[in-house]
This record gives sequence, structure tokens and C-alpha cells, in this order.
Amino acid sequence: MQSFEPYNEQAEEALVGAFFLDEQLIKECTIKPEQLYSSRLRQIFSAIRSLDEKGKPIDIISIIEELGLDRLQEVGGVSYLNQLAGSVPTTANFHFYEKLVKEYDQKRKTIHIAEKMMDQAWWGEIGQTLKEGIHDLMAIQDEEAMDDDGNIQQSLVNLYEYCEQDHGEMVGIPSGFSDLDKLTGGFRDSDLVIIGARPSMGKTAFALNLAVQAAVKDVSVIFSLEMPKIQLLKRMAGLIGRIDSLKMQNPRKEFQEEDWDRFSTAIGDLSNRNLYIFDKAGMDVPYIWSTVRKLRREYGEQKRMLVVIDYLQLIQGDRKYHKTREAEISEISRALKTMARELKITVIALSQLSRGVESRKDKRPILSDLRESGQIEQDADLIAFLYRDDYYSNQTPKKNRIELILAKHRNGPIGTIELGFRKEYGLFLNL
Repeated sequence: MQSFEPYNEQAEEALVGAFFLDEQLIKECTIKPEQLYSSRLRQIFSAIRSLDEKGKPIDIISIIEELGLDRLQEVGGVSYLNQLAGSVPTTANFHFYEKLVKEYDQKRKTIHIAEKMMDQAWWGEIGQTLKEGIHDLMAIQDEEAMDDDGNIQQSLVNLYEYCEQDHGEMVGIPSGFSDLDKLTGGFRDSDLVIIGARPSMGKTAFALNLAVQAAVKDVSVIFSLEMPKIQLLKRMAGLIGRIDSLKMQNPRKEFQEEDWDRFSTAIGDLSNRNLYIFDKAGMDVPYIWSTVRKLRREYGEQKRMLVVIDYLQLIQGDRKYHKTREAEISEISRALKTMARELKITVIALSQLSRGVESRKDKRPILSDLRESGQIEQDADLIAFLYRDDYYSNQTPKKNRIELILAKHRNGPIGTIELGFRKEYGLFLNL
């Protein structure tokens, strides 16, 4: 498919010509040769970078020597080099030219991806086409994010304004559990929170408690890769209405009049909360990211948002880019942290733990029990594990209690918190 490719020849010539006036600019320049559209300017720019790496001066003579006679003719000869050298009266606008060159490079890449998607959409599998297209477009966006100049002035102003305000003890989204909130100050935006547990410990129930609590004043978004939407809503209605889960299996038969009253009240309560549930099969990070971005645009940046993913190991990776499942999980973990920062949201991802827990005498989880990737431990701002002693022993004095073990906390202390757990309702309680 033939198409017009946008580029700005004057900006590219001004960028390369500036090095003749100030050769030190090459050390500041973040442009790569392949980002230039003009073939001859790419060659000249490559020669300039090569000279800088070798510690040689950058001028017309050294560039002629670096290019050699054959390549010199390809780029337009000595006359074109002289033209470049005299085309830029000042280097004051160098970074403006640099920005223009990057923007046009991004435009061309976007057009190429769009054309590729159009071709593949005719004959290929549409799900794979969309997945690859979103992956490639996000890569362009990641390049743009790397262009931060590191200037701290505006951040210092923001910091001063932040310190002038009274934030109280709760700086993030409250969990609803007083001891946990004392340690964390609430779940903060831009944080990736990992909640790990062995099967049947109650991690989905705990996540639902957090989501229901947050949806009162903030926004809760649940991505359920294991359980259908109606099943989650059933569990939420049960914990809000204090309805036994056994009764919820066959309400028409088991419900008494008071159960119907509680159930109706719970349904009304849920309908008034800022709660979204997505249960599409085979969800991947691009789907999650685009869905959350849409909601973020809808609510604006002033509204706090809690995103729950149940659970991490069920997110689909892309084997095209990663050979092992561990590499896939590492990439997924990094992407979730990046999403949290970019969209200014809290991401809570549930995680399975390895079977090694079961072989130990003390079955309380530790960081090394996180399955398939040490990258999860590195990316997470907060890691908490759930442990129920009554799961392993009927004789325990800690019946209906659950330990929440904060094993990593980037912004505060670690420790263990005890909560009450009414398993029949899926309800967690302050003790």
C-alpha cells in the first residue's frame, strides 16, 4: 500500500546543521539516525555520532573522512555539507527542531502500523491483528514517555502546594480496615499492590471487600479472569446483605422473607456504587489498559480509581515476544505498574503462590513464594499475603480470623494485621 509519509526536511537539516556550530550538542541529542526520514541526513548524522564516540572533532573535514568518497557522493558531496553548515544561524532552537523530528517520526510509525492493521484486517484473525496493533502503538507511546527532560522546577512547586494542604491521615483510597489504613494511609494512586495467597484462602473475597468499600466514594473496576460477572455480583450482594453463601446457591428455595429483603437492599446498594466488572475471556494487558483509560477519561483525573485484577497469572501474555511464561509474567507485571503510574490509579493484582508453601512447617507465605517471577516483587509497591490458620487446623484458637501479612511496603512499615473473616458471607471485619 503506497501512501504519503510526512516529514519536515527543514527541521531535519536544522538539527544536523546545528552540530557544525556546536559539536557538544551531539551529547545532548536523543534522536537516533533511524528517526530521520532523509537518507542522506541519516548517513551524515550517523557519521557525526561515530566521530563523537571516537572522540574526534566534528567539522566538515572530519565528516568527509568518516564518510569516505563513495558515501560522500551519495549524500550530495562537499557542497551539501557546506550548505548544511551554513544553514543554521543559531543553536538556540535546537531542542525545538529535535522535538519536531521526533513527532514526524512518530507520525510515520503510526501510519505504518495503521496500514499494516488495515492489510491484516482483510485476511488475518482480527483478535491477533488488534493485539499486535495495540502492542506496536503502545511502544510508540513508551518512546514518547522517555522524552522527559528531568526538569524539577514544576515538581518543586507541586511539592510545596501539596505540603500546604491538610491531607489528614488518609492520603489514598481507604480499605475499610482501620489497622491496615494506619499502616498504609490508604491505597495510593500510581501504586501496584499484590495480594498473594494459596487457593481457598479468601483472596477474591478480600479483593471484593476492598472494591465494594472503594466504590462508595471512588471508582472500582474489576477484571475477573476466573469468575463470571454474575458470580461476583452474587458474592458482593451476599457480603453487603450478610446472606449465607449456601442460601445464595438456590435463593428461590432457601431464602426466607428477611433474606429477600436483605438481598433487595444489597442489589439497590450495588446499583448506586461506582462499580464496573469486566469478565471477558482471555483478557490481556492492552485490553485492560484501554478499558481503564476510557474510564479515566470519563471520570477525569480528580476521581480516585481502584483497579482489581483477579488474578495476575491468568492474564494472557504474547508468546510472539516472550519465549517463557516467566518472561511473559515479568512483562505483564511491568506493564501493570506502568499503567498505574500513567493513569494515576491504584492497581491491586491478586496472585497465586507456589506449592512450596505447603511443604513448610510454618505455612505463612513469604516473598519467594510469589509464582513465576521475581519481577513481581520488584515492581510492586505493596505486597500482602493472606493466611488462615483454621484452613490448616481445626484445633486452632484463631477460628474465623485471617492474617494479612504486609511483606513489602515501599512507602511505609511492614507488619501483620489480624482481621475477622465470616466465610459464609465472604465478609472481612475489623477486630
